[in-house]
Amino acid sequence: MKRQKEFTCPAGFREAMRIDLEKNKKEKILVNAAALVIAAAMAVIGALITPIRLFFDTTSPLPSIIRIAVMLGGVVVYMILHEAVHGIFMLLFGGGVKPRFGFTGLYAYAASTAYFKRAPYLIIGLSPVLLLGGILLAVNLLVPVAWFWVVYLIQIVNVSGAAGDLYVTVRLLRCPKDALILDDGTAMRVYLPRKRKEN
Repeated sequence: MKRQKEFTCPAGFREAMRIDLEKNKKEKILVNAAALVIAAAMAVIGALITPIRLFFDTTSPLPSIIRIAVMLGGVVVYMILHEAVHGIFMLLFGGGVKPRFGFTGLYAYAASTAYFKRAPYLIIGLSPVLLLGGILLAVNLLVPVAWFWVVYLIQIVNVSGAAGDLYVTVRLLRCPKDALILDDGTAMRVYLPRKRKEN
């Protein structure tokens, strides 16, 4: 499904900022670099907790193949759930406006034609990494040591993959509370009341 191309500015508001993680090369490089740094840091932390060699069974290749397959399948399921969680909160805070989902080739996304206030939109942005991260942490604490890296690698994807959400959150925290946000998936438009002066 194609994403919406035309947007109408809410009455009494003006577009004050646009965050485009697909077309803005500087933002794209920054977010992807942050994701790599996060992934590397988490990998080092994980290695200090449990040596990665335990992910591989040296006595028989079958257990390792099974764990790799489960991990890869888990990553796919996680990516679907991540966008689904965004979509659920978009639906809740968007007055019943159904979200749309897609994939750009680099990013999976959830999009909506609803206008969100800043606080609800911050919840929309952070809900997947927090909710799914909490579940993955609980599972990590329960699985046998040989399965630690299976779950932890999915957690690395969770946190590093949320680099874009974290970047948008930081940018929006600098916006006024009465800002409205329109999320087209990879591009966010921020609207402010017309009476507010430019900063």
